[in-house]
Amino acid sequence: QVQLVESGGGLVQAGNSLRLSCTASGRTFSTYGMAWFRQAPGKEREFVAAISWSGGGTTYADSVKGRFTISRDNAKNTLYLQMNSLNPEDTAVYYCAAESYSTAQGLKISMPHYWGQGTQVTGSS
Repeated sequence: QVQLVESGGGLVQAGNSLRLSCTASGRTFSTYGMAWFRQAPGKEREFVAAISWSGGGTTYADSVKGRFTISRDNAKNTLYLQMNSLNPEDTAVYYCAAESYSTAQGLKISMPHYWGQGTQVTGSS
């Protein structure tokens, strides 16, 4: 079992950058594929980015490709999401999620088992 805590959200002007972090409990972080999802007001939760448990593969939603970068630091039990060129359409609650021994593509197509509580990101125009 893993517990996830997101941080780093906030209000940012359009065109600026923000980095989200997700810290995991336990000593088996390196065995989990990790992902970021987001949910805007009145909309369904949507996939943003994922990284495989081995760190060797990543995948992104088309809406963030080229602007967002997912990465992980297994020594720190931490997942990151670097978000550049933010715009108001990126406004949402961002959640990190985990699934044991998952590939990046697996996290994109199947709902992960473990979730954090979310952090709010607001892009202002």
